[in-house]
Amino acid sequence: MTSPQQTPEPHGHGHEPGHGHEPDHGHDSGRGHDSGRGNDSGRGHDSGRGNDSGRGHDSGHGHGHSHSHGPAAPVSRHLRKVIAAVLIPFATAVVVGLAILWPGGTPAHERTGVGFDRQTEQGTVVSVEQVDCKDVNAAQVPPTGDTSTPEGREAVNAQQGQCEKATIEVTSGAEKGRTFTEIVQPDAPRQLHEGQGVVVAYAPDAPRDLQYSVTDVNRKVPLTVLAGLFALVVVLVGRMKGVMALISLAASFLVLTLFILPAILEGSNPLVVAVVGSSAIMLIALYMCHGLSARTSVAVLGTLISLMLIGLLGSLFIDWASLSGNTDDNTGLIHGLYPDIDMSGLLLAGIIIGSLGVLDDVTVTQTSAVWELHQADPGMGPRALYRAAIRIGRDHIASVVNTLVLAYAGAALPLLLLFSIAQSSMGTVANSELVAEEIVRTLVGSIGLVASVPVTTVLAALVVSADRPGSDAGGKPRAAAVRGGRRRRAK
Repeated sequence: MTSPQQTPEPHGHGHEPGHGHEPDHGHDSGRGHDSGRGNDSGRGHDSGRGNDSGRGHDSGHGHGHSHSHGPAAPVSRHLRKVIAAVLIPFATAVVVGLAILWPGGTPAHERTGVGFDRQTEQGTVVSVEQVDCKDVNAAQVPPTGDTSTPEGREAVNAQQGQCEKATIEVTSGAEKGRTFTEIVQPDAPRQLHEGQGVVVAYAPDAPRDLQYSVTDVNRKVPLTVLAGLFALVVVLVGRMKGVMALISLAASFLVLTLFILPAILEGSNPLVVAVVGSSAIMLIALYMCHGLSARTSVAVLGTLISLMLIGLLGSLFIDWASLSGNTDDNTGLIHGLYPDIDMSGLLLAGIIIGSLGVLDDVTVTQTSAVWELHQADPGMGPRALYRAAIRIGRDHIASVVNTLVLAYAGAALPLLLLFSIAQSSMGTVANSELVAEEIVRTLVGSIGLVASVPVTTVLAALVVSADRPGSDAGGKPRAAAVRGGRRRRAK
């Protein structure tokens, strides 16, 4: 609402929140009102027509600034073109890489029946009964009474105590309904109970009585409940952002399972596949979760530069440390089935993909910090923005590095326990390929994460500070518009 016409008092600014702008002395600072033109700040209200009644009101109120905490204000057209000139060729290269490397499917091979490479079916424990271990283990080598070795203790236990004789029914596959028995020793780490779902291995070339055996328990129900609980918490807390995060997570798994893994198995270079696949995951996740904006584009650029650094460092130190990537039964089985796969390249691919998730978090946080600092004080230059945002980044660095090291240490805890049991020195432990592989993985990823903070902060500070109030979102100089308004007043 505007007040009734009043006799204006001559002054140089005449800025009140709702009324009283002098028709001849309007606010020409770039934030105030310009009579006959409305608000030219680019952040206030601009109806495009102004108010010619001599009061210069625009849409009924006269604040030429805002304190928005929502999405970042759009950058100028020139900056959008610069960002697009970098990202569009990159996105095009990713799409071309996906098209060239896209696999036709997982290559077929003869099953070895070892580890994960065996045919499995679902089963259910129908009944469990107690039997004398001596009766069911009669065919085994009799114990010597020496319990100083693991083999001696197992032989003694096999002849003493009560064992379990479980009857298992196969519930899937061509022989659904068939039953077989499984003997569970008293010291077995996994005991069976009636009604329990199990995973059974099928060996068609074995004698009929030995074709089926229990290899694991069925954990689908608890894992499904846990996944549902995770999705519920994400949606309740994140709302629409949480929904988009879950969708991007599903898309990431699709890229991993439909492109990265089959392409590596087909013989494509693991490093190239990892770079193309992780770039696709990055573009999908960041733009889907954070929107198509200059802020997100800067985070993409920071993540891309950091991934390149991780790839270079990883390649250098994997070769220098002579890491083969073939260090356990699983990698040995992969190499045996697909000897053409570059195992050291597979190790480097794992480092790149493993670092991507934390990189996204760091780059988005730093970009958002710079944008919010700029909105709070638009007069801050790139140096001031960098100094303020890097202080936030240093706190983030400390927590992220600690998180990575503890995550890898936790995953390798059983291995570290074995070295502790063997009373090996720290130098011996670190020099073993199993541990050296984790050290390289951790330190290379951490260097990339630490470097992403200043890199992303510099990019964000340069981009957001280059978008001065002198240019609007359409790329037209603001100063010319103000001068035009002055000329109209002079007429």
